[in-house]
Formats: sequence, C-alpha cells, structure tokens
Amino acid sequence: MQPTTKSKSESGPSDAALVVAARAGEKWAQEALFRRHVRMVNGLAFRLLGRDQEVDDLVQDSVLAAFRGLDRLAEPQAFSGWLASIVVRTAHKMLRRRRMLTRLGLRKASSIDLDQVVSAASSPSARAELHQLYRCLDTLDPGARIALVLQRVEGMSIPEIASHMELSASTVKRRLKLAEARLAEHAAAREGTP
Repeated sequence: MQPTTKSKSESGPSDAALVVAARAGEKWAQEALFRRHVRMVNGLAFRLLGRDQEVDDLVQDSVLAAFRGLDRLAEPQAFSGWLASIVVRTAHKMLRRRRMLTRLGLRKASSIDLDQVVSAASSPSARAELHQLYRCLDTLDPGARIALVLQRVEGMSIPEIASHMELSASTVKRRLKLAEARLAEHAAAREGTP
C-alpha cells in the first residue's frame, strides 16, 4: 500500500514517506524517488564533470550509493540534499581518479564542450563568465573545482558547500580562494595582462 502523504511541491507521497517505504524494501518507492530526483542529479553531475561520457556513471553510482545507504539517512525529509551530497562526493572521487590517470599518461585529457554546458538562453555576460569558468576548471584541484562550481554555477552558500562536501567552512573558503586566484590568473593570461 502506498502512503498518501503529499509533499508541498510534488504530487504523490512526500520524500520522507518514500524513504520509509524504500527502507522497507518497496521497489515502487525507490523508483518514485529516482524519478523525482534524477533530473537534479543528472544536472548537478553534468555541471560538476562537464562531460557526457562520465555523467551517466556518476548518476548511476550516486543513486546506487543512496539506495544502499538509506538506513544512514537520519532525516528522511532531507533526501534531496543528502542525495546531492552523495553526487558531490562521488564526483570528487571521479575527478581525482581522472586527474591521476591523466598525470600517469593512462588517460587522454579532453576539453569540456562549452556549448553543451552553457545554455543558449543565458545572458552574454553569464555565458562569458561560464565559458571562462569551465576553461579554467580542468586546471584546478578537484576539491577547489567542486567548491567553485557549487558556488558560481549552483549558487550555493559557503555553509551549503561545506555540508555537501563534508568539510569545514574555513576549508571551503581556502578552496574557493585558490580557485578564484587560478580563475584570475586564467583571465589575465587570456587578456594578455601581467
């Protein structure tokens, strides 16, 4: 029997009710959670990685980890934020692995297809900033990259970033400072200024 509790923004059972049912082994509840949040997970994964070929793996790994760890979710109503945190941590692992394989010569570095990442509906200034940001991303440490994307692209605050990355706010600030410095260097080199 499906719960009838409605969430404020969705029709059907709330996330909390779906989590409780999924914990009880109800496959329909897992499917409902997946359908409700897959778009958010896919978008976040794409913006963090910037490449289609790895996004599907990140989405699958993150959703699988979430369903396997549902018993560890202390607040079932916070499923969406908890799932986003899993995506962020899994993306960090993938970026670290990608960077190591590239350094060892076991993986060819490839650039981000900016036209797929940046919406044609974006304002010219937003498009320019996003183009600059994504060009610089591959030069960043994975932790600094993720912090910068979460702040600049996702619009998250430092406490939100710290929560998703499971870091202190001061560590997030250091990573953002590093990323901002690299971004400024990249912009200065692009403009030909010292």
